Amino acid sequence: MPQLTIKSKDKTLGDYQLQKGISLTIGRRKKNHVMINDMAVSGHHAKIDSVDDGFVLIDLQSKNGSFVNEQLINSHWLKHGDIINIGEHSLIFNYSKLENMPDEDTEDLERTLILDTNQYRSRIRKSNPTKSIINVAGFWDKRRNRNQNKEKKPDFPMGPTNIKKELYGTLTYLAGGKGEVNLARTYTTIGKHPTSDIVVKGLFMGQTAVTIRKLPDGFHLCYVAGITKPKVNEKIIKQSIALNNEDIISIGSTKLQFMNENSSRGLN
Repeated sequence: MPQLTIKSKDKTLGDYQLQKGISLTIGRRKKNHVMINDMAVSGHHAKIDSVDDGFVLIDLQSKNGSFVNEQLINSHWLKHGDIINIGEHSLIFNYSKLENMPDEDTEDLERTLILDTNQYRSRIRKSNPTKSIINVAGFWDKRRNRNQNKEKKPDFPMGPTNIKKELYGTLTYLAGGKGEVNLARTYTTIGKHPTSDIVVKGLFMGQTAVTIRKLPDGFHLCYVAGITKPKVNEKIIKQSIALNNEDIISIGSTKLQFMNENSSRGLN
């Protein structure tokens, strides 16, 4: 498994060994796995989810943003050598030399959502962070322990064939909750971890049990971890499956209906 090396001003503060099937939270509050006492860091700033054979960094709508290789991101598949910047801290994501890294050629769909980065350095300067302290006490406690392309401006003139179709999907609670969840992000997570987009409790539920991935061809449900496995239309899912309009997703005590809004809009 890969590890994170935490640095501040060229000083190494610690290492963290990531674990498959386990999420990692980063922020200023003590309840995070990686706690950074820095006023530029939000209480719950970001998380790293284990998905399939890789790891995805997700910003938790932080005030000052999360950066990978100096690019402001919403979500990003992590690859060997990536440098995550949060406040004045750097988190370096590395695989060991003997480890088989995920094939990047299989990750060619919607790599990273790139936002405006012009204010990055000014944000950090204005934040005037106080003395930074990082919690490394839990680094070795294993119990506490991927996508959007860079958006490029189109070359004009832009014909209809160059317009990227936006996908719209929702999950509506049938049991275990109320309302609906908009599938606006590249990844929507389901599990018992408090930072999951849909929290489902249960002794045998994975921290991140299921992800719903938005790809150009539609939405895909993927089982990640945990003894409790998801069902789609009463069929147990052990790997990945493409979701169809009005599919019923069951996991634990929660039941959800998937609605592909593109179908109702006549976009498919």
